[in-house]
Amino acid sequence: MAYNISVIHGDGIGKEIVDQAIKVMNEVGNVFHHTFHFERCEAGTEAVQKYGEPLPDKSLRQCQESDAILLGSLWLDKYPELPQEKRPSYVLSLLRKKLELKINLRPISVYKSLAELSPLKNSIIGEGFNILMLRDLSGGMLMSQRYRGIGDYGKEAFDKEYYNEEMIKANACAAFEIARGRSKKVTSLDKAVILESSKLWREVVQEVSADYRDVALVNQYIDDAAAQVITDPHNYDVILTSGMFGDILSDEISALAGTPNVLPSAELNRQGKGLFTPNQIHNKDYSLVGKDIANPIGSILSGAMMLRFAFGLEEESQAIEGAVKRVLDEKYATKDICLPGSKRIGTSEMGSIISEKIREIGKELV
Repeated sequence: MAYNISVIHGDGIGKEIVDQAIKVMNEVGNVFHHTFHFERCEAGTEAVQKYGEPLPDKSLRQCQESDAILLGSLWLDKYPELPQEKRPSYVLSLLRKKLELKINLRPISVYKSLAELSPLKNSIIGEGFNILMLRDLSGGMLMSQRYRGIGDYGKEAFDKEYYNEEMIKANACAAFEIARGRSKKVTSLDKAVILESSKLWREVVQEVSADYRDVALVNQYIDDAAAQVITDPHNYDVILTSGMFGDILSDEISALAGTPNVLPSAELNRQGKGLFTPNQIHNKDYSLVGKDIANPIGSILSGAMMLRFAFGLEEESQAIEGAVKRVLDEKYATKDICLPGSKRIGTSEMGSIISEKIREIGKELV
């Protein structure tokens, strides 16, 4: 099979880490007999510099016609003097809108080999765990009506928390489908004790669950979950929630990994096409740029997510994830995850060693 992938390197370490994701995916292609065509897309900073727009029409068409998009890193502080819609980082909002990206997937893995980096006790981490956060991108106060003005008591503002049945169903169906390939459990988070939007959320999710009787559904209040996900993370597998709740909680859970640099993310439309990035897409650590010390694992694992969710290549996705785990278990580490006894390596070497492990896995499968 052949797949066409648009590549937006972005700012800072973007090119360095994306190049390693491409290296690893090409190795997957060699081992599993696929062809991945990577085409650079002019978007973000380079497009603003050249065309004055973060996503020119030509680049948008390229993204629409490709099978998936790989994105590196975007700096939020680029060109602050420009209107928001003209800044490089606005490319993310444009892609979400133009490609109708509705669902954000953020897997949070805490590896036993990196347990010392986590704020959790080893007794809680155990052999490690993986939680998949699925949050909505289509509704809620992040995407709905906003107002700011002057009222009877001076300045005032509101952000509308709007949801409808169709929005909630799309997210719920995606969560249940994904859970079928994992541990068959979905935990849906809301504030249905008081919010009408959450009452509707819980009602619709419950209705959808009737079509997925093989998957267990647990409804939980968001404030309760915010505590329990730390004290008992193994109790969670697929977490389903709204945009605002998910935005906050996913950052909390990401902190459990000790470093966000090993975590990927994906934003999908209803056809599975989407945008694949590191969890830390807004990494603006200038000290890392051009020194071959940035951690590419988040970007590499975003490639694994692309294989699974955009192309349906489960075995190939698992090969990347397995290769990353082997590398970490063997104590190879970039600067940010270098612990006592680790073998410190650079960005490019990390990509090369993960590629070697994929070749090993390929031989084992023969």
